[in-house]
Amino acid sequence: MNSELLKIKHSFMVLRKWEFTPLCLLIVMVLVLHFATISTPKDAVFDEAYYVPAANSILHGLSLGRLEHPPLGQSIIASGIWLFGNNPFGWRFFSVIFGAVSLVFFYFICRELNLSKYAAFLAVTLLAVDNLSFTQASTAMLDVFCLTFMFASVWFYLQKTPVWTGVFIGLAALCKLTGVFALLFIGIHWLVVNPKQVKEQMLTIVTSGVTFLGGLVLLDAAILHQFLNPFDRLSYMLRFADILTFSSYHAIPGNIASPGRPWEWLYHEAISYNSVSHVWSGLYDSVINPGIWILIIPVVLFLLFLTLKRGKAATFALCWFVATYVVWIPITLITNRLTYEYYFYPAVGSVCIGIALLFSRINNLHSNIRALSSLRRILLSVYVGAGIIFFVFLYDFGNIWFRMGWAVVLCFITLYYLDKFTPEEPIPDNSLLPNNPTLKP
Repeated sequence: MNSELLKIKHSFMVLRKWEFTPLCLLIVMVLVLHFATISTPKDAVFDEAYYVPAANSILHGLSLGRLEHPPLGQSIIASGIWLFGNNPFGWRFFSVIFGAVSLVFFYFICRELNLSKYAAFLAVTLLAVDNLSFTQASTAMLDVFCLTFMFASVWFYLQKTPVWTGVFIGLAALCKLTGVFALLFIGIHWLVVNPKQVKEQMLTIVTSGVTFLGGLVLLDAAILHQFLNPFDRLSYMLRFADILTFSSYHAIPGNIASPGRPWEWLYHEAISYNSVSHVWSGLYDSVINPGIWILIIPVVLFLLFLTLKRGKAATFALCWFVATYVVWIPITLITNRLTYEYYFYPAVGSVCIGIALLFSRINNLHSNIRALSSLRRILLSVYVGAGIIFFVFLYDFGNIWFRMGWAVVLCFITLYYLDKFTPEEPIPDNSLLPNNPTLKP
């Protein structure tokens, strides 16, 4: 009996020290929240009004769904309906699963960048409690599928496997054309870090193109049982994007969301997800978590500072921010293209990495004064606690006691593991890029 207890105790101790235990606990808690609210509301929310009928149409082989988008994301929604029925659970099931998988890939990306366990866990926690990110993973929209494949492509890029990088970029673009931003990001990072590796980048470009065009042909054939010209399909998608301008906004039938210019996203913290019939106050009022939003500009400047010192993770995060957010500024200035605040969704991860690097630097400031050490812990506790409280109250999870209990448990888990990780970790982002004259201060 004593030996059995010792084995159990030993297993518990091993599990407690396992690097991925806090990540697993975080994923479980996020899934609990998702599945607790997955069927509320029962009506289609925001672009679900378009994608749910499109998914049903794909499921029954009647059409290719919304022709302005590739069919993969809509087909994934259709798979949920096929498995669980034409109901909110069926519509949103795979969005929830992909949202959880995206957090796993994001953590692996952080660790591949040589971020400490402290910084990586802080970054993934911030992303998990971002209201905009959580809402995207709670609705039957295309963005969460696209972003998850983008994260996968970035992880394979860091693993130096260009073929798989291209495959997942192609899959991201098959969900939504903005998945090509992953290729833009990798291209920018490649030019800044190591522009001599031309062969690998060409292989990624070719593989992503073949995956996209080949996947488009195969998906169209699977849905309609006939082969269509993928270039004609792509041409239609691009032409449709051309008509979505700010000047034509009020002429677009059924528009249910307010657009905004990209630079407005940084100071206009408001984005509402409305149902077709009425506003669901609270539940789908989705904003970037204020704890993240208020630090966007300072963090980007901090990343620029570290990039000039050739910091590996900072350079990566800054290229990511440029390719997923800054790129929208010239696009909308040149084309007057209609943009919405939720287009910032792919850029949130880069800001979370920047915040984690900032707190890591603060945490690793050398000081023999006990009061300053305590102050650093208090600062982190207040920031993390405020972010979690913002999250649970901006997104209406129903019962106040359930929300408070969940917030307290997550705060405890996060702060406990951050405290455990800190003593054994070096200063993150201390790994430098190879000597490159473009990055010298």
